[in-house]
Amino acid sequence: MSSNSEFLWYIPNDVKAGHRGDSSAENHNSLETLTSHAKALEAHGWKGALVGTGWGRPDTFTIATALAACTTTFEPLIAIRPGYWRPANFASAAATLDHLSGGRVRVNIVSGQDNLPAYGDSEGDQAHRYARTREFMRLVRRLWTEENVTFKGEHFQVTGSTIEPRLQPRGDRKHPKLYFGGASEAAERVAATEADIQLFWGEPLDGVRERIERLKALSRQLDRDLPPLQFGLRITTLVRDTTEQAWADAEAKVAEMAKGKAGNWNDHGKPVAVGQRRLLELHERGDVLDDNLYTAPGKFGGGGAGTTWLVGSAEDVARSLRKYEDLGITHFVLSDTPYLQEIKRQGDQLLPLLRG
Repeated sequence: MSSNSEFLWYIPNDVKAGHRGDSSAENHNSLETLTSHAKALEAHGWKGALVGTGWGRPDTFTIATALAACTTTFEPLIAIRPGYWRPANFASAAATLDHLSGGRVRVNIVSGQDNLPAYGDSEGDQAHRYARTREFMRLVRRLWTEENVTFKGEHFQVTGSTIEPRLQPRGDRKHPKLYFGGASEAAERVAATEADIQLFWGEPLDGVRERIERLKALSRQLDRDLPPLQFGLRITTLVRDTTEQAWADAEAKVAEMAKGKAGNWNDHGKPVAVGQRRLLELHERGDVLDDNLYTAPGKFGGGGAGTTWLVGSAEDVARSLRKYEDLGITHFVLSDTPYLQEIKRQGDQLLPLLRG
């Protein structure tokens, strides 16, 4: 694969043990356990990991800060929500952590629905929600790259704002990359104008190809004034020593999910987002699409990145990921359970094939 491609994992910050089928250890979200994951990622060739967000889960930024302090190269992809954060507060916090960690911060902006009243937030319809997200992203980037910022928008405003410490450019990187997801028309307009990296769920190749072409055209249509939009894939990768063993294990996992005995999989129980609906409808086209994209998990509670899985030997999965790269994907966020075991297995077996 291209030397420009980057590979991250996933840190399962969740108060409930057994997140997406992981082992139900009592200390699953302790600093010791999560640090062991981050250090294993460093040792087995990963760039970093996505740290997910949602009310009722441990605070994402706090976990990312703790893990950055316990590691030397681990880069947290910190999921955050406009509304939970004010732009200037977040820009300052992220700049501080970026300074303390030597430039290791990445940011995933999340606009999906959450328990907003629990933390005192409110928002209107979809158009309002994404208008606010767009304003948030634009203002945060200005605060990172400009001084004495004055901004008065529909949703946020600052006057004479200069955050400290100032972000230090690192090569071509002027500020932490802003990752973004979403498949609705409103979300894609935000991605086309404001995101650095658009993340896709594990759709078949034809769906990803169509969305990349549409987002590139939309970027031109909306006069994007940032460097070209990049693209990423967030997906479950079930890797075993042989193709046969991988499929046997995948089918056994889905059978447990069907019985309701595979841990906290159903964390997207009432899907309303366009992207999630697209994933859940894939199994209507067949349980296996392309070469080895397994859609059956979506029938039994698999949500988000757990809805579809790439299944096979390391060679099988690497071959499929290369096809996504051929479409223009350069950022990969992979995972499987048990998380720690698979960090090591896939770091040792899969990543060398992707970098070869």
